[in-house]
Amino acid sequence: MTDLSSLRAQADFSAARAKALFRELAALVTGRDNKLLAFETVREKLRVGGPIYRGVQAVRLDQIVGSVNRYRDFDRAFLPTQAHTADRWRKISRAWYDEVSLPPVLLYKVGEIYFVVDGNHRVSVAREQGQEYIDAEVRECEVKVPVTPNLGPDDLEELGAKVEFLERTRLDDLRPAADITVTILGGYARMLEHVAVHRYFMGLDFRRDVAEAEAVEHWYDTVYSPVTRVIRASAVMQAFPNRTEADFYLWVLDHRHYLVSQGKANLVEPGQVAEEFVRLYFRQTTLRPPSELPRT
Repeated sequence: MTDLSSLRAQADFSAARAKALFRELAALVTGRDNKLLAFETVREKLRVGGPIYRGVQAVRLDQIVGSVNRYRDFDRAFLPTQAHTADRWRKISRAWYDEVSLPPVLLYKVGEIYFVVDGNHRVSVAREQGQEYIDAEVRECEVKVPVTPNLGPDDLEELGAKVEFLERTRLDDLRPAADITVTILGGYARMLEHVAVHRYFMGLDFRRDVAEAEAVEHWYDTVYSPVTRVIRASAVMQAFPNRTEADFYLWVLDHRHYLVSQGKANLVEPGQVAEEFVRLYFRQTTLRPPSELPRT
């Protein structure tokens, strides 16, 4: 260990703290979130399952976006935000300059992102030194929804609602090819309500108790799928690239409710309502969200 290594490590920590301060100020101005994700929050919101050992791997540092215990000590870029991390950070930095071999960090993997269990300072120094990968002992946690590196705290509510929808309907088991993604606020709760109402009317039609799984399958096959097939076959989604088939499903069902309230009982089949909805849209002269289109 040389004096030069110590000086470099000290200078690097000062530079890293300055960058962290600048990022914090920029986050205040822009309103962008700059915090590391807390594993416990993600685990609770997304019902993350227990970890399975995956061995030692080379992990991209930009996919490590959270921590189990040190999420307050570093920002989203793993820059140190607290002065008390200085001694440990500088020791790791000196080891890097002196080419001292360090053990792999320990990470939890959730979808495509990673959380540091042990080795936060090693991750921070590696990123500051411009490394792209770090050796890590990986333990993968099961999750029902896609989780990508751009995940932010605000996204957790939406993903959490999707997890609850899947847990209550078991649609991912009953119809593995189904991919229902809603961007409308409260959309998954409305989907659950649709399934419950569908189950109720199935019971009246069949004159027997209908199991929840049977109702989910029947709803997906006879209500959701006919609507999305019509939407997918039309060009209506091209005008709204940030919306999903599930969003349009909800708009079509709103339109169906409107038609029923207007006494147009001949247009209650989901596929027919979707076709009428698309025709109505293409009669408009302005590109507005379907929920804002005038009724006819």
